[in-house]
Amino acid sequence: MSAEAKPALLCLHGWGLNAAVWEPLAEQLVGRARLLAPDLPGHGTRVGEGRFGDLGSAADDLATGLDGPVTVVGWSLGGLLALDMAQRHPARVARVVLVAATPRFVQAADWPYAVQAEVLAGFARDLSKDYRATLTRFLALQVHGVPGRAASLRDLKARCLQALPHPRALAEGLEVLRDSDLRSGFAALKVPVSAVLGALDTLVPRAVADDLRRLRPGMPVDVFPGAGHAPLLSHADVLAERVMELTRG
Repeated sequence: MSAEAKPALLCLHGWGLNAAVWEPLAEQLVGRARLLAPDLPGHGTRVGEGRFGDLGSAADDLATGLDGPVTVVGWSLGGLLALDMAQRHPARVARVVLVAATPRFVQAADWPYAVQAEVLAGFARDLSKDYRATLTRFLALQVHGVPGRAASLRDLKARCLQALPHPRALAEGLEVLRDSDLRSGFAALKVPVSAVLGALDTLVPRAVADDLRRLRPGMPVDVFPGAGHAPLLSHADVLAERVMELTRG
């Protein structure tokens, strides 16, 4: 496959992590796709910036410099960024693939299959006391009940804790997760949107699939058996194949 024929994938990581989480997917897609995996503001190599900012400014930042429409693969918080980019910069987004992500991260009366607001409030309180321990607790939630949990947690810790994000960026990222409700824009997006969920995910439960399809009838939603909140690590091979199928579709 020539370089020109390879699809470009902009891969956006989740809260508290960094671009290293995409390495298993990148290994699966060598020679088949061109991966762009930036660190989010205040995370990874950008920790010195100290800020995540708001959702719109982060989306604008990530869209800057793209030389054409790309498939945006957004995991968790990165999924909110992917959707906001598609709404704000439609000429630069060919399609969106949500990985363990939805347009609203917290529960509401009409959105029950999501995180309880009290959980995020607890993380926000704990950040100021010990943000390393708070991150570790969040990582543990991502693999709760998943086969091979201990190994998966070690992998997540290795990718996160070796390059800690800035505490202020963490706090602002939590605010984005808590306050963002992109459902109306999600329903109206003109670009194709699909989702990959983990059957064992406790943060973005598989039951949200029906709610997603109500907002976008006919939307492709895949549920990976045995996956938790991080299928990009536990099921990188399956995710790679699905992403390639979607980009060709």
